[in-house]
Amino acid sequence: MRLPQEIIRAKRDGLPLDPEDIGAFIEGLTNGAVGEGQAASFAMAVFFRGLALPERVALTRAMADSGTVLTWALPGPVLDKHSTGGIGDTVSLVLAPMVAACGGYVPMISGRGLGHTGGTLDKLGSIPGYDATPGLDRFRRVVRDVGCAIIGQTADLAPADRRLYAIRDVTGTVESLDLITASILSKKLAAGLDGLVMDVKQGSGAFMESLAQAQALAESIVTVAQGAGLRTTALITDMDAPLASAAGNAVEVAYAIDYLKGLRREPRFHAVTLALASEMLVAGGLARHMAGACERLETALATGRAAEIFAEMVSALGGPADLLNEPETHLPAAPVRRAVHQAGTVAAIATRDIGLAVIGLGGGRTRPEDAIDPRVGFTDLAGPGSSGGLLGIIHAADEAAADRAEAALQAAYRMGEAPAERPAILGSVRGEGAPAP
Repeated sequence: MRLPQEIIRAKRDGLPLDPEDIGAFIEGLTNGAVGEGQAASFAMAVFFRGLALPERVALTRAMADSGTVLTWALPGPVLDKHSTGGIGDTVSLVLAPMVAACGGYVPMISGRGLGHTGGTLDKLGSIPGYDATPGLDRFRRVVRDVGCAIIGQTADLAPADRRLYAIRDVTGTVESLDLITASILSKKLAAGLDGLVMDVKQGSGAFMESLAQAQALAESIVTVAQGAGLRTTALITDMDAPLASAAGNAVEVAYAIDYLKGLRREPRFHAVTLALASEMLVAGGLARHMAGACERLETALATGRAAEIFAEMVSALGGPADLLNEPETHLPAAPVRRAVHQAGTVAAIATRDIGLAVIGLGGGRTRPEDAIDPRVGFTDLAGPGSSGGLLGIIHAADEAAADRAEAALQAAYRMGEAPAERPAILGSVRGEGAPAP
């Protein structure tokens, strides 16, 4: 096996890496023998040179095997969903309890914000007391007793990915198809899943801006997952506009609570959530077809059972037991709120710029060690075709930050003729043995 610098050099020059070299590099990344500079150089070499399918599978397996790989003995299927990231992508917070309410078990391992996109882990971090990195015993217990648990990568689960994930965020290598694939699937393999549904975002707020890029990533994930033994289906969904009308951390938790309680069910967000959750139920044998799955999920929402499971999960992981009923008491609120208006009809949105504006407010990171402000972000974001004049409401720490965010928000919106309606679900990729819709 070669030295780390020789492995980097080989990939820099476009040479294929054998599984032993990849495994040795990931082992070094895990135990500290590979330095941060070497990890950044490796990520950049992969970004420019790419990995062949056998290299992708080897990297994914090595990262999954860098820590504990869970096994389960539960009375229902162990299922999960993962998104490639977007703006206002609050789906995980509501989907996990919805699927659990229908008999699935969802051990969801999520990440921090990456690049311009928000992270589920950061959103949950805005809930006082919520333990997003519990020990494995507690994680197992919550999944078993409640039906779902959304946590971050603990020291035990795919530790190599956790380190590389943070480095990619600040080195301009987030968009690498190979690294995205390995990062996502290593966590899912470590979680011991029976089935996975991928949400591959495409549009101005996604890492994959073109449909061809999104299709390539969806195919990569499904193919590598199959090679690693995990049955996976991928949906390609629209991210040409924020999925939810909220973007930030605490504001997205509040949005999720409103959704679960039936106070707000925005059509695009609801459609994507139902599609992904239905795929999970069908994959797990909890429904025979998509129509039946949708019906079960709608019932879980209407009866309040999904909301109850969300509250139980929060409480079981250390959060306030009454968060569902009194979110305003517990979720941190920004001291400055400002409505932003602009006359005309929304013709297009530079959605990525809205994500960058959240980071500018303090709701994301420019360095791995940066702390984030959970209070800040946007609510009531206008969607394509909106002509009410309100672009959104800024939640900021101070007036100066609100000034910058107002300029950024106005610049992100282009006014003109209303665009043609874009479907929420743009396509799908199904692996061998995956059920048809």
